[in-house]
Amino acid sequence: MLPVAFTIGVLLALVGGTATHSCVAPDQLVSELLQRLEDSVNMKEPPNPSVLLAMNLAGATDGGTHKWLLQEIKEEAVKKAHKDMTSGQVALSVLALLSSCQNPQHVHALGQTVDLLHILEKKTEEEMASMDVDGVPKTTLYSLSLDTLGLCLGRTGHYEEASMALAKQVLSPSSRLSVDTRAVAALAMACTYDQTDLGDLRDLLWEAVSVVADGFLDEQENRDGMMGNIYSMGLALQALGSTEKFYAPREWDCAQAFSVVYSHDYRQPMAIAQVLPALVGKSYLEAASLNCATSSRMSPSQQSPKLVPTEDYRALIQVHYSIINKLQGKHFNESISVSVPEGSTLLKVLQEAEKEEPQFFRFRTEQTSWGPMVVSIHGLAANPEDRTYWQFLSGQDALQEGVGTYKPTDGEHIQAVFSTY
Repeated sequence: MLPVAFTIGVLLALVGGTATHSCVAPDQLVSELLQRLEDSVNMKEPPNPSVLLAMNLAGATDGGTHKWLLQEIKEEAVKKAHKDMTSGQVALSVLALLSSCQNPQHVHALGQTVDLLHILEKKTEEEMASMDVDGVPKTTLYSLSLDTLGLCLGRTGHYEEASMALAKQVLSPSSRLSVDTRAVAALAMACTYDQTDLGDLRDLLWEAVSVVADGFLDEQENRDGMMGNIYSMGLALQALGSTEKFYAPREWDCAQAFSVVYSHDYRQPMAIAQVLPALVGKSYLEAASLNCATSSRMSPSQQSPKLVPTEDYRALIQVHYSIINKLQGKHFNESISVSVPEGSTLLKVLQEAEKEEPQFFRFRTEQTSWGPMVVSIHGLAANPEDRTYWQFLSGQDALQEGVGTYKPTDGEHIQAVFSTY
């Protein structure tokens, strides 16, 4: 099979290059990314609301994977939303359910019913209370942005206050928000702008969304189409595609931005889930306005999610793995070489290292929407209060994928370095 980037390049050449680009990707690329998204789902992992949201926005609502995801998200909401889900996780579940034409105020599964919007309101209140006291939300501004968008699209309360807080953060001279955070904040503020009748708030939101959009346009012009990194492009494209009125009469060269996306062979499920809506000309802003009675695109697969294989007969490769702490407490620098099947993820390498020398290489992960995140190695845990985390590198280069996705090559040296951000 031809590489995706090459195939898309040929398609663009056949239609006369990128100059005639309509800001909607060719069906071949969309179908392939949908297939990869569905292939990433298996019954042994928690459901990812972002995957269902992307499938709905792309119109792929038929098949076993979609039905399984929808049911599992309902069950997770019933079991965990009150205590075991962050506000951002609840917000993503709300968006996924809205895009499935489900009522998030009446989520029924396992013989129970929960009001997910009410739960999101309460969790957003906790985020805002932390903002008032400490100047930062309980979790992150990215989560607060998702919360605001979920509440706004759900037509419930508290999103105006949260939008005002987001706007002030965006407009702060000391603001150092990531591309992802700015993009979701722009979507949330644009939603609020269209719903609120408070004149002063509308003026503030107009200024804040315009600042975000103009900033993205400036960065794209200065970096040949790139905004942030390849994994933040999806949300940036969504923001620019749905906020035209905020940066008019300035125009967006979407062909240039899309060409950056076409040059990358997306494999990380969360990255695909974020870029796919933009590739079909949609954004999270449309989650509550889809017509679920019709589907514009057939799901690539009619099969149910797969179980992971119980046997692995692939050839073995050797990966060198080091853990390094020169930052806190008793410093350490330990190394090991392990053998894993070819094509294994970095998570498998860590598991093998822990199995062989648990006294040094024991580790702990937390499940996130981007997959498992390593939060502790050798008993040393990351801590948001002192802004520490475990950074993974190949040689001198920081990995751009998580441990659950990155696949080391034979002889590669992976380092986990306790670092600050």
